[in-house]
Amino acid sequence: MDGSIGMAAGTTASGGAAPPRQVDVLIVGAGLSGIAAARYLQTRLPRKTFAIVEARAAMGGTWDLFRYPGVRSDSDMHTLGYSFRPWLGEKSITDGASIAAYVRDTAAAYGIDRAITYDCRVLSAAWSSADATWTVATTRGAITCRFLFMCSGYYDYGEGYLPKWQDMQAFRGQLVHPQFWPERLDYAGKRVVVIGSGATAVTLVPAMAETAAHVTMLQRSPTYVVSRPARDPWARKLYDRLPARLAHGIVRWKNVLQSMYYYRLARRYPDKVKAGLLALVRKQLGPGHDIATDYTPRYNPWDQRLCLVPDGDLFDAIRGGRASIVTDTITRFTETGIALDSGRHLDADIIVTATGLKLQLLGGVTITVDGAPVDLSKTLSYKGMMFSGVPNLAHAIGYTNASWTLKCELTARYVCRLLAHMDARGYASCTPQRRSDDEIPAAPLLGLTSGYIQRAAGVLPKQGARAPWLVHQNYARDTAIMRFGRLDDGVMQFARASAAAHAA
Repeated sequence: MDGSIGMAAGTTASGGAAPPRQVDVLIVGAGLSGIAAARYLQTRLPRKTFAIVEARAAMGGTWDLFRYPGVRSDSDMHTLGYSFRPWLGEKSITDGASIAAYVRDTAAAYGIDRAITYDCRVLSAAWSSADATWTVATTRGAITCRFLFMCSGYYDYGEGYLPKWQDMQAFRGQLVHPQFWPERLDYAGKRVVVIGSGATAVTLVPAMAETAAHVTMLQRSPTYVVSRPARDPWARKLYDRLPARLAHGIVRWKNVLQSMYYYRLARRYPDKVKAGLLALVRKQLGPGHDIATDYTPRYNPWDQRLCLVPDGDLFDAIRGGRASIVTDTITRFTETGIALDSGRHLDADIIVTATGLKLQLLGGVTITVDGAPVDLSKTLSYKGMMFSGVPNLAHAIGYTNASWTLKCELTARYVCRLLAHMDARGYASCTPQRRSDDEIPAAPLLGLTSGYIQRAAGVLPKQGARAPWLVHQNYARDTAIMRFGRLDDGVMQFARASAAAHAA
């Protein structure tokens, strides 16, 4: 079909034309989830106009922002990629540049790139019940829309997390945060210390170790590290024998079910899974390594995300002597490196602070409903995609135990179902509404103990103890609920335009 159907023209050129002043649906963010949202609107609601605004000068979101060495996904591309556009790359676990290119190619293939306005940051969004309309203030003028679809992720692109260690200013070498990687940083032949033990650290260490004199990963405590082949042999066999869409669907569900199985196994039998993971580390490293100190976390598997190392590249670097792991705490920075509480000193020419990300809900946009500010941290998350008491607004947020895109596609489909339902019945607004007499125990939105999640506890909405306020983190279950569940479930309150105006 013509990819331009239903779109409101934007521009792919930074500094070009202003965004349209009025659309049916405004999508905020041109990353994986924003392009998915646009594609589903194109195909399922072709008469609706939509536009995409992107705060940065390029599409791709996280995968365009992060440029540090070795940056890659820890989700396979058969699930991180779109269900409607098969991933045909050689590697299932691939690099960030390839993911960004896949997003750009997808947008171009369906004409979605023509609906994007870049360098257009959303500042605030104000809902009017009288008009059943959002007025969205941006750095390039105001836009009104009937439905606001936030696809801006949950990372703060302007600021990463950086602890304040003693005497940081004393270090005479280069201090780098991965989120703001210098384009021409030369680390060949240099001594590098990477502070951190998460996904960014285990990615950086083997990549930098290829040319650095030595790379030390300094961790306060270990993380579970799992090796997985970068190439999926089953995928290659199926793609060679079947049509691409069919092969993609089979591999996608194979990987979904496999990850669900291991996740449930870890939650049910944590001690056995822990022992199995550590046995794999011993096998990868061989003798002579302190597994108890450097590779055994204090928590159970999947209390935090596992760290994936494709083809065991981290273990290869450690076995080859190009990299090492030190488990200790920092006393202070020195002119030539880091002094540790154990009395040891790590010499460094470059220190990389892979200390985590800062979460920011809806890109920091201020939300008001009929003039009243909304504190989203006080709301409950409806089906993991809307906020209690906030009309006509959805946000795409992925799984913590599986691929981001899986949940974002389900959310996009559900939004299309919801809008079609409203059109068919003459509704102007939809609001997930808690009953005043309904006491729902609240819990954190994301059930991980990771530092970046815990630090954001006061920013994120909560989830309830039962549906539809419960966030399942289960793709198969969500597929049934989001694709086939009732829209008029007694919690979602629909209103016609005249009723909305009367209420105002």
